Amino acid sequence: MDTSPVIELLQRQNISFTVHRFEYESGGGTKRSSTILGISEHFVVKSLLFETDERSPILVLMHGDRLVDTKELAKQLGVSKIWSCAPAVAQSFSGWPVGATNPFILKTKMPIYVEETVMKLARVYINGGGQGLLVALSPIDIERLLSPRLVRCAKEKAVIVSKAP
Repeated sequence: MDTSPVIELLQRQNISFTVHRFEYESGGGTKRSSTILGISEHFVVKSLLFETDERSPILVLMHGDRLVDTKELAKQLGVSKIWSCAPAVAQSFSGWPVGATNPFILKTKMPIYVEETVMKLARVYINGGGQGLLVALSPIDIERLLSPRLVRCAKEKAVIVSKAP
């Protein structure tokens, strides 16, 4: 079986999971991985790093086909503002490069939040500690390992409509 520190952690914790590898492409994101794996992008969960107005890092687990409504999340967390971390800042907090960020092993201790509807899925695909590496597991196991706080901050991705004739 393929291995990574995350896979080794899941094995030690007796978590039932499957490994899914694909050729990583910078900027491909969840759209690329879901297409290659033949699954709905809704089941691919992104691990997104943000900073609060206090410059504190937080990690948000979100459906691949949704965006984080930062205003709504800030309201739920009781802070005035939240913004996405630049890639270098995200890596300094997580210890992982873009495309390998996962919620299971983080360099910096931080709160983890999960979009409530993610927890209603039977199985999710989430980064397994490498670029082009996803693990599929039950959200129940994510809850057991991470004890994330549930939030409702998903918003639809904007659809770009061409105005060309």
